[in-house]
Amino acid sequence: MTVAVRRRALWAVAAGVFCIQFDSFALNLALPAIGRDLGGAEADLQWVLSAYLLATGTLMLTAGRLGDLLGRRRLLLCGLTLFTAASLGCALAPSLPLLVAARVAQGAGAAMIMPAGLALLTGLHPPGRRGRAIGWALGLGGVATAGGPLLGGLLTETFSWRAVFWLNVPLGALAARWAAGTMESRDEAAEARIDWPGLLWATAALGVLALAVDRAPAWTPPATAAAALLAAVLLTGFLRRQKRAGNPLVDLGLLRNRPYTVLTITGAVANTATVVFLFVVPLSLQHRWHLPAGGAGAAFLAPAAVMAVSGPVAGRVRPHAAPAVMCACLAASAAALAVLAAAPTPAWYLAAATVAGAVLGTANALTLTATQSVIRAERAGEASGVTKTAITLAAGLGVACAGAAMNGDTAPSATTPVLYATASVCVTAALVAAVSSRRARLKPVRRRPAPTCSAHDGASKE
Repeated sequence: MTVAVRRRALWAVAAGVFCIQFDSFALNLALPAIGRDLGGAEADLQWVLSAYLLATGTLMLTAGRLGDLLGRRRLLLCGLTLFTAASLGCALAPSLPLLVAARVAQGAGAAMIMPAGLALLTGLHPPGRRGRAIGWALGLGGVATAGGPLLGGLLTETFSWRAVFWLNVPLGALAARWAAGTMESRDEAAEARIDWPGLLWATAALGVLALAVDRAPAWTPPATAAAALLAAVLLTGFLRRQKRAGNPLVDLGLLRNRPYTVLTITGAVANTATVVFLFVVPLSLQHRWHLPAGGAGAAFLAPAAVMAVSGPVAGRVRPHAAPAVMCACLAASAAALAVLAAAPTPAWYLAAATVAGAVLGTANALTLTATQSVIRAERAGEASGVTKTAITLAAGLGVACAGAAMNGDTAPSATTPVLYATASVCVTAALVAAVSSRRARLKPVRRRPAPTCSAHDGASKE
């Protein structure tokens, strides 16, 4: 396999991750403009955000294993094509219902891109270079995560909210072209037979759970409890099906992989803290420190920059050191968030925000690079899908809790308790993970020989 083939895979995944993260964070400031253009109450406009996140969180688990069985390059291409076509639909949407429907299709495409893309990089790169490749791909996604709100606001003010979606069209087409020029990778040892009952159980369980997490602030407590109970029943049915299935979507032995479990759980906490950080800090720069919108965006460039470079840094962490580095990142993020809450001056606040951006960015990237290093390469898509589902749902729960606690109030009296609570969760997770790591010496699992890669249409042999 040539370097050019691997490089095309890297750029395809990087561009896909950028588009996914950009559309997760760039539309917050565009909602008022969408409301003026298409109409709709504030509660209806929230579905522009929720539809995308619900579709992504619901479908990512099953998409990961489908990539292992049907081909990761194939699923990545399908995801990029669907995401690009749906972005075009969003840009041209004449009404709010059609925009929401196109956002659901976007979310479905994103659910295929992330696990299939990360697993493709795992399959195409030798063990010593997998982490670095994934780290570089995630680094570009980090730019969209941190800079998405600013860029989305600028595009909306300068052109239109539709420009946010038009940006995805050439990027998605270019990513699909790169993906077509790489090589296929799959689980060669498994039959290409899909566990359809398991897929239905998983989709229903995650759909109900994601809906409950997203809508909890607007629902009554009995309705939220009923949805959570239904999700638990459906999840139990899924787990029982996986025990009986000959070719399960999720090998439950994955959950007994201690390094993988520790990294996924701590990564879910880190991702939750990151989303709360990205939610609170820009608001505080404007309302606590009285910066104009443009000034707040400029001030946030330093945290955004360090988040972007953290992906390649995380990719250089060796698998056996990953749990310890993750614990250190969580502990440092807890300290930085606490300083944010108590900062006496804007300079202290920005310094703490920059530290928090660096360590949270590293922790998030490390979740995806390290989990791919402690599992069997042939089931990389499955592991990536489980990890991404866990961290996505955890982040949604964190935002829902933060939003409910603040209740629309952006004063320091509302944001300070949220920051302290998030810091407490981070330090607790760090301590629990450290104790768990001390009890068991964490090592990467013994790998089987890497699956054979076969050339397909568009792959060059340079």
